[in-house]
Amino acid sequence: MPHPRPSHPTSDTATGRPAPREDDPTVPIPRSLIDALDTTTRRVPGTAATGRIDPGATPGLDGAGAVPLSVWVTAQTSPAAQRKGRYVTDSTAHPAKMLPAVAAHAICHYTCPGDLVFDPMAGSGTTLVEAIDAGRRAVGVEYEPHWADVARANLELARERGQDVDGEVVRGDARQLPHLLPEKYRGQVALVVTSPPYGPSLHGQVVTAATDSPDGKVHKYHHRYGNALDRGNLANVGHHRLLAGFTRILAGCAAVLRPGGHVAITVRPWREYSELIDLPSQIIACGRAAGLVPVERCVALLARVADAGLVARGSFFQRDFIRKQREKGLPLHLIAHEDVVVLRKVVEPVTASAAGGGSGEQA
Repeated sequence: MPHPRPSHPTSDTATGRPAPREDDPTVPIPRSLIDALDTTTRRVPGTAATGRIDPGATPGLDGAGAVPLSVWVTAQTSPAAQRKGRYVTDSTAHPAKMLPAVAAHAICHYTCPGDLVFDPMAGSGTTLVEAIDAGRRAVGVEYEPHWADVARANLELARERGQDVDGEVVRGDARQLPHLLPEKYRGQVALVVTSPPYGPSLHGQVVTAATDSPDGKVHKYHHRYGNALDRGNLANVGHHRLLAGFTRILAGCAAVLRPGGHVAITVRPWREYSELIDLPSQIIACGRAAGLVPVERCVALLARVADAGLVARGSFFQRDFIRKQREKGLPLHLIAHEDVVVLRKVVEPVTASAAGGGSGEQA
C-alpha cells in the first residue's frame, strides 16, 4: 500500500523558509523557529536545577497575563529507542503507550526528587517507570488486570536497574478515587501525569505483505482496550460519557493532590466524519469542572527536529488515514505534536480564624 513520503521543500524567496508542497505529509517548520520558542517553564527563583513551578504564582498567567506555552522537544529518538531495555516486551502491545520522554519531561519540570507522582490510568506503567527513574515515588491505578500486571513488571525491571524508590500499582476503576488509594497518599501527590483513551482509531500495530501477513493483506492488532463489551472501560464508551468519566477522575485527582500540585494530561484532537474534535479544549473544560485551574497548554513534539524542519514519525494508520482523506479532497497533514494540558490545584488562602488557630469556642 503506497504511503505519502516527504518531498524536498523548495525555498520561499519572500521568507527564506521552506515552502510546503501539496503532497507533503506535514508542513515544514524551520529549525530557527523551533529554537526561538520558549522551551522552558517558569521556575521558582533560585531553583533552576529542579525546574519546579512556583506554586504561589498567579494561576494560568505569565508576566504578560497570557497562558504560558512551552514546546517540549520529546521525539528526538524513536519511541522504540526510548523504551529499549527499560520496559518489558509485553508493553509494546498496549494500544496507547505514552511517549516516555513526555512523561519524563513533565516529571522533571513539575516535581523534585522524593515527590510523589500519580497516574490514575497507568496502562503499562510509563509514568511510574519514568518517575522512579528520576528519583520520585510513584503510584498508579489501572482498570485492566493484565496491564496492571505489566505495569508491575516494568516497575520490577526498574528496580533491577537499581532504582530503590517506592512504586505501587493499584488495580481498580479510577472513577472511584480517592477512596481507591490508600489513605497515606491523600493530599500527598505533587504531579499527576496521564492521558485519556482515544479508542482504536489512533492506536495499534499492523502486519502487511512485507511483514508476515498470512494472506498478503493488511491486518490490525493490539488496537483495542480489553473486552470491547466491557462498558465500564472508558475506552469503550461514547465521547460524552468519556468526558463525564474523565471529569470524575480529575475530581478524584484533585482530592489526592497536595495544594499547588499539577496535573499534566497528554491529549490530541482527532477527526470524526472529517470534523475536527478539539479534545484538548474539552479536557481543559473537564479540569475546570473538577475544580482545577488551567496553567499551561504545551506542545510535545512527536516529530524529530531537523535543520530543515520537523521530520514526522507518522504511523501506518496516520499515513493511511491522510491518504484516504486527501483522495476525498481534505488536505490533511501528519500529526507532529501532542497537546499537554497542565492544570493545577489552587492553594487555598489562609483565613484569619485558621491563622489564629482558634475554633471560636470559649474556655
